[in-house]
Amino acid sequence: MSSPAPSVHVGIDVAKAKLDVCLLPSGQTLSVGNDDQGIAQIIALLKPQPIALILLEASGRYERRVASELLDAGFNVAVVNPRQVRDFARALGKLAKTDRIDAQMLAQFAQVGHVRLCEKQPEKRTLLDDLVTRRRQVVQMLAMEKTRQQVPQNKQTRLMIAKVIRLLEQQREDLDREIAELIESDDDWRNKRDLLSSVPGVGPVTAGGLVADLPELGKLNRQQIAALVGVAPMNRDSGMMRGQRRIFGGRASVRTTLYMAAFCATKYNPVIRRFAERLRGAGKPFKVMIVAAMRKLLTILNIMLRENRPWDPKLQTA
Repeated sequence: MSSPAPSVHVGIDVAKAKLDVCLLPSGQTLSVGNDDQGIAQIIALLKPQPIALILLEASGRYERRVASELLDAGFNVAVVNPRQVRDFARALGKLAKTDRIDAQMLAQFAQVGHVRLCEKQPEKRTLLDDLVTRRRQVVQMLAMEKTRQQVPQNKQTRLMIAKVIRLLEQQREDLDREIAELIESDDDWRNKRDLLSSVPGVGPVTAGGLVADLPELGKLNRQQIAALVGVAPMNRDSGMMRGQRRIFGGRASVRTTLYMAAFCATKYNPVIRRFAERLRGAGKPFKVMIVAAMRKLLTILNIMLRENRPWDPKLQTA
């Protein structure tokens, strides 16, 4: 009786124009274009084999199409932060970097495991993500133009900047309307937005951003959701030394959204306000206080969605 074939782990290095594939343990490689024909070649190569996991790194959204096609084909797919893979390569002593080496490192990282599998996203979620991302870009450009407007300059330049600001403000309003309409068209998203918006300090824009950028909200425990967002303080201890705890990693876009919500909540949300005042009274710096408020607010929002209930001040004891 022949023994079963060993599980195959696959790494795919994604670029704008090219996909480099590595299969382990065989070491087989493939380089194809990042297009429909190239993706079809990859699927044809992998279909007959006992694939355990396919690992890609986030690559400025260029990985979206291939990840979606592989999920449709029935494979287990995970997308990881490129920094994780680079750190893994350095730990193995692999200092050189090429597309082929990156694909091999991804395959080896897949063998280690400990990654969260992707789920097939409906088309509307991709659209929502694009709209929220574009709104974030418009807000950043708007802030830069308003900063330039304050610099002394001639009348013609000021008029040009004012024109750009009006255009960006109109785009922001259009995006807010499209995001609201898209969330309203989905019963689950609308329910989540309404629950989140019931919290003092969390407005419709913040709620929409959390619905788009943090679909895991309500599905994880408080430690997992805090680590995912990047508001969990990390230990920095060695021997007798006890280092200062700092937050690290996570989703920067969610932290930005959560920061503004927590800042408002320290003024208008009775639970978060009392919590922040207690920390300030204990002499905690502002950054420590606001990150703790972000984490507490995130925990409350997570419980609300998990239990499908609106804002309740008693959740402060959770």
